[in-house]
Order: sequence, then structure tokens, then C-alpha cells
Amino acid sequence: MKGLAHIPYHWLEEIINLAAERIVLVDRKGIIQYINSGYCEFIGTTAESAIGKHVQDVIENTRMHIVAQTGHADLAAVQSINGSDMIANRFPLIVDGELVGAVGTVMFRNPEEWWHYQTKIQALVEELKYYKNRFEKELKSKYSFNDLIGNSQAFSASKKLAERVSGSQSSVLLLGESGTGKELFAHAIHSSSTRAAFPFVPINCASIPEHLLESELFGYEEGAFTGAKKGGKKGQFQNANFGTIFLDEIGDMPLSMQSKLLRILQEKEVQRIGGQKSTPVDVRVIAATHRDLEKMVQEGEFRQDLYYRLNVIKIEIPPLRKRKEDIQIIGKHLLKKLSRKFHRTEINLSADVIARLQNHLWPGNIRELENVLERAINVLDGKTIELIHLPLYLRDHEENQSLHQKLTFEAANNPSVFPVQPLKETVAQAEKQSIQNVLRVTQGNKLEAAKLLEISKTSFYEKCKLYGIK
Repeated sequence: MKGLAHIPYHWLEEIINLAAERIVLVDRKGIIQYINSGYCEFIGTTAESAIGKHVQDVIENTRMHIVAQTGHADLAAVQSINGSDMIANRFPLIVDGELVGAVGTVMFRNPEEWWHYQTKIQALVEELKYYKNRFEKELKSKYSFNDLIGNSQAFSASKKLAERVSGSQSSVLLLGESGTGKELFAHAIHSSSTRAAFPFVPINCASIPEHLLESELFGYEEGAFTGAKKGGKKGQFQNANFGTIFLDEIGDMPLSMQSKLLRILQEKEVQRIGGQKSTPVDVRVIAATHRDLEKMVQEGEFRQDLYYRLNVIKIEIPPLRKRKEDIQIIGKHLLKKLSRKFHRTEINLSADVIARLQNHLWPGNIRELENVLERAINVLDGKTIELIHLPLYLRDHEENQSLHQKLTFEAANNPSVFPVQPLKETVAQAEKQSIQNVLRVTQGNKLEAAKLLEISKTSFYEKCKLYGIK
């Protein structure tokens, strides 16, 4: 300090101009106490005019007053000045342990340096913006709680619970049959959470082959295995950082993967395949399944510690057959959606159709209802869906039900009568039995089993999922 005291003031000012590019100093109230000539030249002002004014009145898009108030540095921040993106550093100024103001610098000492920089990296900046926008569009939640339709008591209770916990950071476990809308609930919870501005990443654990699931979730380093991409690949947990990852059909996740998932949830860090270091991740997990996880835990098919980690907040979504009073309102909502798809307007359901839909058991739930309505619109000439427009199994519902009850009664009272069931169920049972038999032959090797059955790997996995075969 003794040496600085002997340096003339105008020398010190010139040193600052040369070493610190553009610099501005404000007090705790954000009032400019000093601004160098380089900064003044760039923003088109003078030191005499700027000093004594609030920094917001002199420098556009500044955050200097915030740093002076909070004492938190703001480093390598992009700041738009005069239509150009500058890189600004803002530091709290602490003297004798007391916060007295803030110092800010902007890189590039003259416009020529900025233009030289801009010509080099502007193309990269534009490319980054493009991929950022694309990434955000693809990984945003698509539905809100307004898209969850229904007024029945059971459904309303599930929806209210989901709304109540959406602001929490705790894991959520969604339980319900296939087609009940578990993914819609997950989207809605994310879109109402504090993480809504960050990615929503859905993963279907049943649709990804076991040997690919680990690399999909956790990523891999370059050279980790044959065929690994150059430079490696981020896993979905890293893609979901600060946001939400939705693990659909979690009950189909292999035991070996369950232990690795548990580690991520406990340690909050992920290690890529072939990597040596762990990367911190801040992700909220929403899991869903149609399977009975408690029973799977008892049978050793699902890790108990992972179950308790996921089952912090459990939301059970009722099947459509237990909320039949909602069928009419759901049907109208689906018709609006389908009308836009088929460029139709004002399509209605007749009273007979509504009654018939309410009498059906809906094993496929809302997904089945949407398929039925889509089929009806395809064969509809007018604007009202009648019984004749419904699939045959719904049109003949009452007759089939009466005949089925008669045959079941006869079979129960006469052992010689073979039990009668729909052909669809008979075929399904035969398919399931065939798959189980071939898996025994291949000792659980699904790829080999698919080859023996002469069907594609994808079809085999879908059938295993359909029939609950591991």
C-alpha cells in the first residue's frame, strides 16, 4: 500500500483502464461513484454525467445494485448493452469486513475487440440458442391439472392430493391400471412445481431393453463399450437436472438396475458407464406402475429400500369402472380433442351411447374410451354418435353379458360343460402360456425366446409387459 500512495492518481486511473477493460463502481444504494472512460465511451456518456446517478439510469440491464445489496457475486453473466451481448462480472466490495458497494467489469476494451469476438463465436451462440429452444420444447410438461377431467369423489381426491404436493420436492409414486392417466398426473405435478421451468424427462422402464436401460438413465463415457458414441453421452438423469424425471412402469425395472437407481436417489449424484467421477444431480422423481409393488417386495421382485424411497407420497388413480359418473364428461373432452384431429365440429353422444359406455367395465380405461370414440368418428356421417357407430363388442354388450351369464351358470351346475369365454381371452391365455413355456426353454433369455417364437424383439417385450411376464 505504501508503494501505491506514491503513484500519481492519473497513473492509477490509466492502469485501471488498461487492466480492467470497462469498470464501474457503485455504493450500497446503487449510486455510481466511479466509471472509467472505456465504459463511458461504449455506452455514449461521460463520467461527469454518470457519477452520482443510479446505475439503472445509466447502464441498461444492469444488476450492479442487486450485488451491492446482497453481497453475492454475479460472475460471467451475459448482459445486453446497445444490442450486443457482453460478458459481465460483478463483485461485492467489502472493506474492513463491511459491504460498502459493488464493482463491475465488462470484457472487451473497445468495439473493435467485440466485433472480432462476435465474428468468431456468433454462429456458435446462434446454434446453442437453437438447440436450447429445441431441448426446452421437447422436455417441457405438456399437461396441467386443467387437463385432468373428472368430478367423481375418488378422482377428485387424487387430483387434490396431487395439486397439494406439486410444490414439494419429495418423490411421488403414482399407482393405477394401464390407461388411467398416470403420465398426465406426472406432467401436471411438474408443471405446477417450482421445477416447471426446467426439464420434464419421461422414461418408460418397460419399453427399454434391460441391457440399454443403464446407459439410457446414467449415460456413458467415450469408449465405454463397443458402439459408444464419440465424446460419450449424457444420461437422462443429467438431462433432467433441476427438473423432474418420470419413471413410468417402475415395477418392470430389473433388480440390478433398482440398486443403481437407489444409489442415485440417496447420493444425488450419477456416474456414467465407464466413467470414474460422479456428477451431482438435483432431480425430483415421479414413478408410476400398474403393478402391486408391496406384493413384489414380499416376493423379492422389488427392493424394499427403493420402494420406501419412492413411496414418500402415494397417489392412487382410480380406474374408469370406479368413476363411471365421469365417463360422460371425459367423453365430451375427448371428442373435442378428436374433433380437432379430424377437422370435425360439434360431435355429440346420444343418450343410448352414454348409457352403454357407462355399463362397460373399461379394462383399457381412458385409453380404451378414446380408441372407441376415434373409431366412432371415423364411421360417423352426421354429428351424433349412435349405438351403430360403436364397436361390435360394445353394441352387443347386453346380449353377450346375458349369454355369458347363462353359460357360466350351466358350467357351474354341469361339470361336463366346457367353460365358455370370449375368443379374445382364450387367445390371450394361449399366447401367455406359449411365452412362459419358451422362456423356460431359454432359461429366461428373452432375445432367444423371441427368435424361437419368430416375432420381433419389440413385439416380444410388449407381450411380456401385457401379460405381466418378467
